[in-house]
Amino acid sequence: MLKWEYALLVRRRQPASTDLGFEVVFIWYGPDGSMIDVTPYGDTALAHLNRAGDQGWELVAMSEDPSLPGNNELHRYHLKRPKAAAAQPRQRMRSSRTIRRTLSP
Repeated sequence: MLKWEYALLVRRRQPASTDLGFEVVFIWYGPDGSMIDVTPYGDTALAHLNRAGDQGWELVAMSEDPSLPGNNELHRYHLKRPKAAAAQPRQRMRSSRTIRRTLSP
């Protein structure tokens, strides 16, 4: 049975830390629970989605949070890819014949 792993790319437009306008920040939430600022890898959502696509991720949904006040924006890009199959434990080989030893008294 095919299993999936999921990730989330979040694009946030927020006031800049220097108080000179706004900045766009991209955060990657990986299937292992990691949270990584991937902003340096691109300045558009398309750049980040293409990069994720190169790694086997497929975009399955996009949502926007309209409840943020002012000029803040929050977009969520939901992605999935097939989970790598875990290595199956190797079975021991069994002999088809039994070797018996007789002990001498």
